[in-house]
Amino acid sequence: MNEIAKKPKYTILTMGCQLNENDSEKLCGMLEQMGYQKTEKQEEADLAVFNTCCVRENAEDKLFGKLGELKRLKEEKGIIIAIGGCMMQEKHITDKIKESYPFVDILFGTHTLHKFPEDLLKALEEKKKIEDILDIEGEIHEGLPIKRDSNIKASVTIMNGCNNFCSYCIVPYVRGRERSREPRNILQEVEELAKQGYQEITLLGQNVNSYLRVEREKGIAFEEYQGIHSFATLLKAINNIEGIQRIRFVSPHPKDFTDDVIEAIASLDKVCKLVHLPLQSGNTKVLKEMNRKYTKEQYLNLVEKMKRKIPNLTLSTDIIVGFPGETNDEFEDTLDVVRKVKFEQVYMFIYSRRVGTPAEKQENQIPEEEKHERFNQLKALVESQIQENNQKYIGTIQKVLVEGESKNNKALLTGRTDSNKVVIFEGEKQLIGQVIELKIVSEHMWYLKGIIV
Repeated sequence: MNEIAKKPKYTILTMGCQLNENDSEKLCGMLEQMGYQKTEKQEEADLAVFNTCCVRENAEDKLFGKLGELKRLKEEKGIIIAIGGCMMQEKHITDKIKESYPFVDILFGTHTLHKFPEDLLKALEEKKKIEDILDIEGEIHEGLPIKRDSNIKASVTIMNGCNNFCSYCIVPYVRGRERSREPRNILQEVEELAKQGYQEITLLGQNVNSYLRVEREKGIAFEEYQGIHSFATLLKAINNIEGIQRIRFVSPHPKDFTDDVIEAIASLDKVCKLVHLPLQSGNTKVLKEMNRKYTKEQYLNLVEKMKRKIPNLTLSTDIIVGFPGETNDEFEDTLDVVRKVKFEQVYMFIYSRRVGTPAEKQENQIPEEEKHERFNQLKALVESQIQENNQKYIGTIQKVLVEGESKNNKALLTGRTDSNKVVIFEGEKQLIGQVIELKIVSEHMWYLKGIIV
């Protein structure tokens, strides 16, 4: 206990997507290998790490608010403050931090995450500010230690960067161009997770279903491994790994949903039939201005094709409200697509201007009040559909991966269906980590209630 008490402690705040969460697990792994111990209490920490996102403005507000709170701890106990992630690839942000928050010790970017232990050691030993940010695409670094938040579900990054350049999105500028991991390294990571007892794997990438596409186009040959040469063949290889019960993936792009990917989802028993299919807008003109590379009709045709070929398909999506120049009639097209598709889940976002993107320079920005009015319209429609969708579950038997105790009631357990619906139920703690069958007896908007069959 004395040794544990002597260990330096750290906190970490993760903003943004599942890729950021995966990066934070690597940061935690490196820190704990260095002898640090995680704490949730900021007052106890010797090190505060922020892993930032730059997709929406509220992340910036959150970061600067937290830095203001940390100033006192810096003065009182000399806490080391490190900021990394996508936001650090934006020069106007790092300039603001250096000018307004000069007590920050380390700035590191998306391409130098693997060097964080070295940067931290320099900051501690040399007592100087460290800025370790690359403006070019970094290499993929394998073998970093990782401390996962769950021992049941794990995320595995299969590629970094993005080549799509959607006009509203800063990601290609801060994470670089698409680079795929070698098939062998991905398979070995998943096989090791299976040995450790993990049940569910989520494959991550900014454009996950274009895995290995850039390498094929450029003639870059990876070593042949278990017949993997595309995203569809990667799914097949992971489906064959004993011990893994479920496979999910995010985020795909509609333009890359080739027939072989659809066939793989339909035929592979471990691949979940909930498919995330980002829409962003339901209007063809807005989609063109977003540089999304599909029309409203092409999106709806893809949905119909997938519904025909994939049994028990459910769909989730992303939608941006209030893109520059979007008219009320064009927004109505988005509502029309939502009514027709009946998504299982909709992640709704109010358009946020991102410095350095083409959309940020457009003069026809939508007033905030109007954006919020449209958001509320969309929210009302989505919630009415969720209630309608939930009814189809009542009385059915669902396979549920039991994840742990319910956050709101420790006497109940919680898990998720193939379609990612939360189900709470009464059961013994030894069921945690197992896939069991539950009969759904009631729905409560954001969760279902079940009983063990």
